[in-house]
Parts: sequence; C-alpha cells; structure tokens
Amino acid sequence: MARITVERSHSLGREAAREKAEMLAERLAREYDVKYRWAGDTLEFKRSGADGTIEVSADQVRVKLNLGLLLSALGGTIKREIEDTLDKHLQA
Repeated sequence: MARITVERSHSLGREAAREKAEMLAERLAREYDVKYRWAGDTLEFKRSGADGTIEVSADQVRVKLNLGLLLSALGGTIKREIEDTLDKHLQA
C-alpha cells in the first residue's frame, strides 16, 4: 500500500478553501465514483482501491491518500496530479 501526503499553504481563508475542496470532491465523485463526507474541517473520501482525507485550515490544506495494491503503481503520477491541482486551485 502506498501513502501520499501533500501539504500546501494558502491565503484563501477556511471557508473559501472548504468550498474549493468541496468542488474537487464533487468532481472526483463524478469521474471516479468517490464517496465523501465532511467531519468538521476534514473531508473524508473513499473508493475502491483508495481512501484518504483533505484537511482544511485557515491557511493550509493537507491531502492524505492511501492507495491499494493496484493503484500503488500509479503513486508518483497521482501525487503529481494532486500537487498540480492544489497549486492551481489554491491561488488567491
């Protein structure tokens, strides 16, 4: 099992960052059959072969992702995609 953690600082504030995380979760749900729910300021998500969290604070977002055996081979590609997505969407 591969574990990926990506952290990014932002200046959006907690609510705006939560809205961006929600939009991302909705897209993942549509494209990859991901199920998600909020637990406080943490978005928990799961699908076959992967699960994780997106923790949102006033100035930081942390994505933690656990990949099952089959998706582990794509770990590097998935991590780069997460980094690119966060860098693009957390701009003020």
